[in-house]
Amino acid sequence: MFTFIVNYPKTKTVIQKTFLFVSVLLLFSCTKTIPKLEEVLPSNSENWKTEVENTIQLFGHRNWIVVADGAYPKQSNPAIKTITVNADQLEVVKFVHESIEKTAHVQANIFVDKEMAFVPEKDAKGIDQYRTDLHKILNSKNLSTKLHEEIIGELDKSAELFDVLIIKTKLAIPYTSVFFRLECGYWNAEAEQNLRTNLNAKK
Repeated sequence: MFTFIVNYPKTKTVIQKTFLFVSVLLLFSCTKTIPKLEEVLPSNSENWKTEVENTIQLFGHRNWIVVADGAYPKQSNPAIKTITVNADQLEVVKFVHESIEKTAHVQANIFVDKEMAFVPEKDAKGIDQYRTDLHKILNSKNLSTKLHEEIIGELDKSAELFDVLIIKTKLAIPYTSVFFRLECGYWNAEAEQNLRTNLNAKK
């Protein structure tokens, strides 16, 4: 028998993660149901940003990206992909917002829960500071508030045809999820209305 010890932290981490994933594969092999890697291992601080950037390049008009709090549920619709990140929720919001702003092909209408403005500090420690910091990050004319269930309803309807990415953080403050509904970055509602008016005039 040969025994060896790995003292390099990065190598050890890779071996540990590989062992964990292989163990899960063996566990599920009898049922022939093998989970996706992102459902077994959370995205770490090094790879979630790359995944977000790649997703934004793939996404377009009517796709959604959600930066969620810790209690946000994993939805059963296969069009809705959920990843977990070990990063501050506001850091993720800022990164997603800035990444969208940098692109030419999409922009975002941003929604936050209307309920958040009415959550008192005494019931949710940290909510006052969170609201202040979030406002600084999302100082945007495209920011709207709606009741949580109304936003979820719109997202679920879109997910019938279009993919959604949910980035789940460990934030433990209620009604703090931020919803980015993507729109075309080089075409707006006014231009679309003009187009439809011209089309109708030709009938």
